[in-house]
Formats: sequence, structure tokens, C-alpha cells
Amino acid sequence: MKTQMKTGSEEGSAVSLHREILILTAQQAPELIDITAAVEEILERSAIQEGSLLVFSRHTTAAIEINENEPLLLRDMTSFLERMAPRENVYRHNDFIVRTVNMTEDECPNGHAHCQHLLLKTSETIPVVAGELLLGQWQRIFLIELDRPREREVIVQVQGW
Repeated sequence: MKTQMKTGSEEGSAVSLHREILILTAQQAPELIDITAAVEEILERSAIQEGSLLVFSRHTTAAIEINENEPLLLRDMTSFLERMAPRENVYRHNDFIVRTVNMTEDECPNGHAHCQHLLLKTSETIPVVAGELLLGQWQRIFLIELDRPREREVIVQVQGW
């Protein structure tokens, strides 16, 4: 996993806004990448003490979820996603002879990843209290790669004071 950060921030009268982009690359798909530490570092750089933090994936085949980082559970979740929308199923989205919209030069058959994403979310919002994420004891923030290893952008935006 490679992580790069780009920063940008704005300050309003009473409420501040801080935004950064995490750039990540998975090693495989599906893969659950724990990004909690990177998100906490962004929160610290924001200097915001009270407010909320948004974690948002800019992709339709990479999700954001909060769950527990326990190795056997991660394997269970991966197996669950693969059972719900197996890669080897037939998907009309993968028929490049018939499909004519939203095509790119590096298009790959990824109908399974889009269907798996239906079970997940594009973002999570977490309260910020006393400069800390108000996560539960076992809660961690994950980017879930559903398609294939490639560069992904995750927007982390903190708003508050």
C-alpha cells in the first residue's frame, strides 16, 4: 500500500474546514485497507477539536466502511462479498461489445465490484470530540477495494472548531 497526501484547507469565521486527499493502492481485490491511522493524522493536522470528519471514496468500486480489524473477520467479510457477487458471474456491464457508455481505454470486466459496492457505502461521518475521533473500542475505518489494484482517492474532510 502506498499513501500520498495532498492538502488544502479553508478557514471561515467560526467554523474551520480542512481537507486532504489520501492516495492509496491496494495489493489485491477484494482488500480491506485500514486507513484509521492516516485519518487520525489528518485530524491532528486540522487542529479541529469539535466537529465532524467525513471520509469519502471517489470511486464506484471502492467503498468506505467502519468495522473491526480482526484478521479472521476480514477474511469472513471478503468471502461474504465474493459470495454476494462472484467475479465469475455473468454481468451485462462486462459485455464490451454491447456496452457503449462510461468506457475507458483501460476498461476491465468489473460488474461484480459494482454489485458488491451496492452492499457498502461511499462515505462515513465520524464525530470529533476533544480533537479525537469518537470511534468505538474496536471500530476502524477501511477503504475496501472491490475491483483491482490501482490508485484510489479518499477525501478526508474535517469541519468544526
